[in-house]
Amino acid sequence: MNCRHCGTKLSHVFIDLGQQPPSNSFLSPEELDRPEAVFPLKVFTCPECFLVQVDELKKSSEIFNNDYVYFSSYSSSWLEHARRYTDMAAERFGLGNDSLVVEIASNDGYLLQYMVEKSIPCFGVEPSVATAEAAKEKGVESVCDFFGQALAETLAAERGKVDLLIGNNVLAHVPDINDFVAGIKHILKDDGVATLEFPHLMRLIGGCQFDTIYHEHFSYLSLGTVQRIFEKQGLRVFDVEEIPTHGGSLRVYACHQEDGTHETLPAVDSLLEVEKAEGMTSLSYYETLQGEADRVKQELLDFLHTQRDAGKTVAAYGAAAKGNTLLNYCGIGPELLDFCIDASPHKQGLFMPGSHIPVFAPEVLRERRPDYVLILPWNIKTEIHAQHDYIKEWGGRFVTAMPTLSVQEKA
Repeated sequence: MNCRHCGTKLSHVFIDLGQQPPSNSFLSPEELDRPEAVFPLKVFTCPECFLVQVDELKKSSEIFNNDYVYFSSYSSSWLEHARRYTDMAAERFGLGNDSLVVEIASNDGYLLQYMVEKSIPCFGVEPSVATAEAAKEKGVESVCDFFGQALAETLAAERGKVDLLIGNNVLAHVPDINDFVAGIKHILKDDGVATLEFPHLMRLIGGCQFDTIYHEHFSYLSLGTVQRIFEKQGLRVFDVEEIPTHGGSLRVYACHQEDGTHETLPAVDSLLEVEKAEGMTSLSYYETLQGEADRVKQELLDFLHTQRDAGKTVAAYGAAAKGNTLLNYCGIGPELLDFCIDASPHKQGLFMPGSHIPVFAPEVLRERRPDYVLILPWNIKTEIHAQHDYIKEWGGRFVTAMPTLSVQEKA
């Protein structure tokens, strides 16, 4: 395998999470007895540009297909994040009814619906037909395709170049990251701006967030590496913010290299210095996560075996991709976790890939009254606590596994 950005041969293993099915390939009852495809989830660090990456063992077109089950709008905290972003962007960049906005990987219109509310012309690019159809119901137009330079050229010719390009949690999902960024360069107006959000690799390592690694996340990114990738395509990162989403993310602001209207702000150099001080420009920095992942695995397995032996019941909440990575790395199935609850009707009635744990609607939590509820999407645990605090009525307690096992105190 060669680096998807600079072409350097890769041999430095960042983490090896074993053989795993694609994290969003949920199974119907009829599929349980059929052979299940698994792929190596082995991640490498490039010694030249420090891009952390997994090989494209399953094509993007096979992952983001008509059966793709991730719909952004089922998280109230994520919707609020999108609404706040829209208010900020409209004010900061002076967006109005003569502007044009595009969001790449616009999903079910979770964000662009707020642009529509403000009467700001916009459209999305979304390869999954099911989520694009859901966006249409919100009044959001979607182009069903994968974004790259070729599509950017077509869109620029047919619709004109854009004032603002939005890409939330998509930069990590593209196998050809150079072509993707070249597309951004091509579709931006001369004074246009692109904002991209992605989980910060520094936070992933520091917080032992290995469960955020899965096949559809091809790349794991630092500001230094993203700056290098953008510069190669003639773009300049002129601002950056650290934001709390997904366990700690970055929002980078980029423009054309030659654009004189956007001055590079001190936040960029400041964060680059933080990354350097952390050791992100040294290969040794990337060698600690495997041991931490093994510790989390052992802690969780010890807890689940203890509860099973004591006759207690444990359920999971949130059939998230990160949960599938964690459960499959630990080898956990329905013998240790009875069932999983998820708010999305698109997952209910299905079985989690690999573990084959059944997924039910939230009302089953009240019916089954488990002793413990393991929160898999720990990044929204506050939201889940607030929505399902009623488990205290029967003495139920919430549990999280990351970055270390934590059990809620008894009420």
